[in-house]
Amino acid sequence: MGRQIRVSGAVLVALLLGASTGCSDPVAAGGGDPKASAPAGSPAGTAPNSPGGDAKPAGGDVLPGMVSTAVARTQLAALRVAPVGTMAGYSRDKFTHWAQQGNKCDTREVVLERDGTDVTRDTECKAVSGTWKSLYDGVVVTEAGKMDIDHMVPLAEGWRSGAAGWDSARRKAFANDLTHPQLLAVTAASNRSKGDQSPDLWQPPDKASWCQYGRAWTTVKSTYGLTVTEPEKKMLTTMLDTCAS
Repeated sequence: MGRQIRVSGAVLVALLLGASTGCSDPVAAGGGDPKASAPAGSPAGTAPNSPGGDAKPAGGDVLPGMVSTAVARTQLAALRVAPVGTMAGYSRDKFTHWAQQGNKCDTREVVLERDGTDVTRDTECKAVSGTWKSLYDGVVVTEAGKMDIDHMVPLAEGWRSGAAGWDSARRKAFANDLTHPQLLAVTAASNRSKGDQSPDLWQPPDKASWCQYGRAWTTVKSTYGLTVTEPEKKMLTTMLDTCAS
């Protein structure tokens, strides 16, 4: 007959607690490595189909995921400079948008609600009223139909600076990114004036927006590992120089 081993109550409790905590996910909500939960093909922290990335921006910025001027300068210095890439093979259809975000809402409607004030929606999640101030031209709009959702770095610009080599999942993340400063509601007129042009070819007519524009563009290109041209980098530097020190 084997010898009995007595275990005290305190030791037994400690062993049971250790076993229960050892089975849980080691990455707690709001902490840990963001790469651990990022979808395949997405930059760290990007969840293209998650409505959790639609939080209101902090401080005086109108875009989410903004960095300080100092960080933007560091990001800009690290971007690889390369000539403009080819548009061969490009199609907007290769960047799935607007993705569904839950509760009948797609990415467009999420951004309209985030960027507006007193926004009301119908039962299909379409904005029916609200007020929006367009960053690019300072125009105030009260009709959702007069607002476009702009890609800070346009899809075509993304294509010719690196996205041509991405898979479909990464392109979808880029086209529906609610976490980084890639999407914003602006007047249709300003968005269509911009088209797919880089900052050296088009700048927001309201110069007061240049600081935010330069930081946002730089952060998106840094996040997705896209290249810049020499004239583009020079203009981004000019934009960052408008930021208050």
